[in-house]
Amino acid sequence: MTRMARLALLAGLLIVLGHCEAGFAAGWKGGTARVAITPKSPVWMAGYGARSRVSEGVEHDLWAKALALVDPAGKKALLVTLDVCGIDRALSIELREAIEREQGLTRDRIVLACSHTHSGPVVGENLITMYRIDAAQRDAIKAYTAFFVKSVLRVSTEAFSKLEPVELAWESGRADFAVNRRENKENEVPALRAQGQLKGPVDHDVPVLRINGADHKPKGIVFGYACHCTVLDEYKLCGDYAGFTQVDLEERFPSAQAMFVAGCGADQNPVPRRSLELAKSHGKQLAEEVGRVIAAPMRRIDDPLKSAYEEIPLRFDTLPTREQVELDASSKDFYLASRARKLLKTFNDEGGLASTYPYPVQVWKVGELTWILLGGEVVVDYSLRLKRNLGSSHTWVSGYCNDVMAYIPSRRVLKEGGYEGEVAMIYYGLPARWAEEVEEKVVESVYRLLGSLAREK
Repeated sequence: MTRMARLALLAGLLIVLGHCEAGFAAGWKGGTARVAITPKSPVWMAGYGARSRVSEGVEHDLWAKALALVDPAGKKALLVTLDVCGIDRALSIELREAIEREQGLTRDRIVLACSHTHSGPVVGENLITMYRIDAAQRDAIKAYTAFFVKSVLRVSTEAFSKLEPVELAWESGRADFAVNRRENKENEVPALRAQGQLKGPVDHDVPVLRINGADHKPKGIVFGYACHCTVLDEYKLCGDYAGFTQVDLEERFPSAQAMFVAGCGADQNPVPRRSLELAKSHGKQLAEEVGRVIAAPMRRIDDPLKSAYEEIPLRFDTLPTREQVELDASSKDFYLASRARKLLKTFNDEGGLASTYPYPVQVWKVGELTWILLGGEVVVDYSLRLKRNLGSSHTWVSGYCNDVMAYIPSRRVLKEGGYEGEVAMIYYGLPARWAEEVEEKVVESVYRLLGSLAREK
């Protein structure tokens, strides 16, 4: 090659690189931030009604992590992941309204995603009727909740202060430790797995969103999995397997902030479980798969974000009368009586029980990726149905977003009954099981929102 030819080739490469950098800078912008939300003193822990005392130490920190985004059209969005079991509607509205005011965001472009760890603190009123707590512990929960609110607002603001050009890409992997807990006895799972005899629907997809910074290194890693964070049931604060996955990923990718968004795992358990070693092992397995996905080719996202949000009135089945609730209030069953006391307060304050609940449904659509973000503890049937009909290769379905008010059973699970279909409503303090059309109403809402996005120019 002559000297002139080499110079021409070099000039061409510089032009191409210049175009790439210009395109990179003109596309997405992103910023990440985190703040530890680990309680500074012993607190009542969320998720299990059988606990009898406050927390006893910390296995690793709990986090609120924020990913601020500005899409190529200049519109902002925010994802906040929270290492807590859940947040209630009132607290969620308080947080999202404050973020709307401070950042100029609309409701459809804010996601608050709970990991559903059962080794985190009680927050606000979420599942409050399930716990055997006294006035002093209620005061401690109230104080922690105030700290939690300040932390989430702080991290949201900080993430937007750190915006820089980023490149987004996504892909999906697989992990197999989630087991349908309604269909398989936990102590029989190892033998059933070895024999290929595990039963019930599962969703073993591991969706991954990678956010590369201007240095082309991972700045943010968002990942999901449809499985309860219930490996641990002791008294140390911990993010469970999802917390260990995040720790592992941040060691593998020191420039990145790892963020977990739980899938539709309400009827899925990590098996085997009930030891710290197993929580770390499941976390490592998931981290290895996320790392493998990141190292392989991923689908780049260049289009602006389209988003939609609505709250639909999910109807309860037959409501109890005041006389029925008064009878429950005298029950020797602690949980039934606790719920009844809450419902009696509603009767006294509001004159009756609401026949519906305002259920949040949210969709983010960017390029070929469709991300569906549902409230509550959603069973796996929803994810499988939506991916089957919308296309499993480009659909991501998450639960535990924006408001964790109850289990959200499919029609199948509702008819079968049991914990996810009916009993859990007692622990959530709701008056009755859902009406039979719950699944159709949620799915119709998803399709309605996606239809509205398809009509956008």
